[in-house]
Amino acid sequence: MLRTGTLLALGAATAPVTGCGLLGRNDPPPPPDPLQSLVDGALDLAARHRAAIAADPALAARLTPIAEAHQAHAAELAATIGTPLPSASPSAPADPPTGDTGTVLTTLREAEERGRAEAATRCADAPADRAALVGSIAAARATHVEALR
Repeated sequence: MLRTGTLLALGAATAPVTGCGLLGRNDPPPPPDPLQSLVDGALDLAARHRAAIAADPALAARLTPIAEAHQAHAAELAATIGTPLPSASPSAPADPPTGDTGTVLTTLREAEERGRAEAATRCADAPADRAALVGSIAAARATHVEALR
């Protein structure tokens, strides 16, 4: 009887400890890495270029290297922040490019410019160990803007 009372008392004493979260922590997930938006942006830009190629195969020689550069940037950024890239191939954006070649290139150039601006902002805010990578991505995007003229 004494043993049973002791076990019940110990059980009752530990129940509140497990209920308060000390043993099974329910911390909120950490916020996304600031560079995650650059990963997402690189994947989006790569998909936009691939969609333009699918719509007009004559643009393949011009746009394929840019799409591949964005895919490489996404992979390097993902490795830096420790997140996996989606396993499936990137899909085309919801709105495929429309219009003549000039319009498609203008739309891509505007997307590249927005991406360049974001990368430049992230570079200025990045810690030293990430600034070189993000700066090189901003420079590449600036080059893409010019290549699409």
